[in-house]
Amino acid sequence: MVKSIAAILTAIALLIGAAIFECYYVSEQFDSFGKELHTLYLKTENETANIEDAKAVQTSWEERKEHLHVWIPHNDVSRIDDYMSETVRLIGEKEYSYALANLEILIHLCSCLPETYSPALENIF
Repeated sequence: MVKSIAAILTAIALLIGAAIFECYYVSEQFDSFGKELHTLYLKTENETANIEDAKAVQTSWEERKEHLHVWIPHNDVSRIDDYMSETVRLIGEKEYSYALANLEILIHLCSCLPETYSPALENIF
């Protein structure tokens, strides 16, 4: 009986620890990516962004998504991929107003996606 209770408590502690780590890791990754997007947004708004800037942010996302696939569903990752690819193309073609719209969507996704996977009451039930 005591062993069963100890095993259950250990499993609960491990699950809580994994949930806290996931929340912290996902939030940290999206915060960093959001800052990069915000910098690209400012450059795009001033019409000084070039395709190399956009590709640098895209490369940063590509590196992050390799690790984020473990923690968030593929649909959310592919949605960011789609908007990021389109943004790179738009900046390359100097379509800054359309690129700004995509960057606003990406910045919004970076702010709301981590909350979706946090261990909050509304996400558990």
